[in-house]
This record gives sequence, structure tokens and C-alpha cells, in this order.
Amino acid sequence: MNVLIIEDEEPTARKLKRLLEEVEPTARVVGVTGSVAESVEWLEQHRTPAGPVGENALAPDLILMDIELADGQSFEIFRQTTVDSPVIFITAYDEYAIKAFKVNSIDYLLKPVKEADLRQALAKLQSLKELLSPEKDLLQTSLVDLLRQMALDRQNAGRAEDTAVEPFRKRFLIKQGQRLFPIPIDEVAYFFTRNKIAFIKTYEESEWMLDYTMDELEKMLDPRRFFRLNRQIIAEIRAVDKVHLYFNGKLKIGLRPYFADEVVVSRERAGDFKGWLGA
Repeated sequence: MNVLIIEDEEPTARKLKRLLEEVEPTARVVGVTGSVAESVEWLEQHRTPAGPVGENALAPDLILMDIELADGQSFEIFRQTTVDSPVIFITAYDEYAIKAFKVNSIDYLLKPVKEADLRQALAKLQSLKELLSPEKDLLQTSLVDLLRQMALDRQNAGRAEDTAVEPFRKRFLIKQGQRLFPIPIDEVAYFFTRNKIAFIKTYEESEWMLDYTMDELEKMLDPRRFFRLNRQIIAEIRAVDKVHLYFNGKLKIGLRPYFADEVVVSRERAGDFKGWLGA
């Protein structure tokens, strides 16, 4: 079984390679890439029948794929090229699970990867292969098609059941110098902009810069908990401290922790806000 590892941290990639060899002695790592751009280039060169003739041109039988890469999230790989292999996603966070299963995902493993979890994921891959044609030239295509159909079925089932299962963010990854750390969504009081840059404000009164626009943030947040007060502020419901009637049907909002600028909800949004606050 030929395996491609997509992981931007070299020590983690080496550990993953050793673990894979222990769990599946027949596995052969045919490549290690560390970025979206490098992975796209590698996959473009290793494809059948588009790639050059020969074993080295074949798509891998499996991809072990980290989600947070040096130049972005690995989901961007699927937008830039066709991925003709099943994928086991590996990440430090669980917030991307639903998104992962919309592509060629066999499983979703959290770091540090445990031997039992990897063994179970590989067993799942083998079980899926046994459902399909034994013909070697058809197996890979059939498996990827099956995974994509399963993802579509899951997505349609989710829509039919309840919109509440949408994958709203559970945490945000903050970068401070060379350090990365998560801020759980339960600690967030509100999001705000300053000089067109978005920030998180926590209930502990810490502020952290984010690499998102307010429009992007609004789509990531559970609307039962967060409300877009205006272009500058998205508030969590517990952060709404005071609500005052304002002129022309507007509302003036007091937030906790304290926000220095005036926070006003427009007349057009006032009804929705009161409905959200009282729901």
C-alpha cells in the first residue's frame, strides 16, 4: 500500500511514518509534503492516467493528511486539484470533522495519533475495499466514488434532520509570535473590528487578532448564541449587559466586558435582535 503523508511538521511526519510502518508493515510512504502548494503539485504529478507512465505516476492508495498546513488548510487542496485517493485526516482539533467527511475521508484522527486509532482506520479502509470490485484498475476509482457518495448522503441526511447540526466553530486558533493556542468559543464575549482588522474579546478581557472578516465570522458562529449587532460587533448573548431605546427606533447596547465605542443596533435589525434576545 503506497501512502502519501501531508504534514508540515517534520517531527510529526517522522513519528507518523514510524507508526504507520508498525501498524501496517506492507505500507510504503511514497512522499511527504508540507504545504497546500507542494501537495497539489505532487498530486498533479502522481495520477493515473494523467501522469507519466509508470509506477511512480500512480495516485497513492491512501493519504494521511494534516488539516492545518504551512500555507493554509488542506481542504484547499481539494479545490485546486482532483484527489483520487481516500484520505485519513489528522489534526489537533475536532472542529473540522463534518467538513472532512464531505471529501474523500475514511476517518478523522486527533493528534497525537494512537496506534489503536490508526489500526482501526486502516481496517475501515480495508472493509470498504472489500465491498468493491477486486479489479486493481477499478478499485481506487470505485473507492473514491463510494466515499464521495457517502459524503453526499451524509450531507443530505443532515439537511433533512435539523439545521442545528451545522459545524459551528468550537474554538479559534490564535497566533502570538511563534506560539499557537486555542480560544474556546465559550470564552468569547464578542468579536469587533478596529482599523478593518477583526479581534476576539474574551470574558477575561483579553483581546486577540483574527485573520477573518466579520462576514466570514458570522457564518462560523451559532446564530442562537451570537448576533451581528452592526458592521463592527458580533456579540455572544451573555455579553449583552444593557439595552436602551434609542432615537428613530434604534437600540443602544451596553456590552460586558466594556466596549469603548458606541454600539447601536439599527431600526431595521432591532426587531430581529429583540427576537433573538428573548428566544
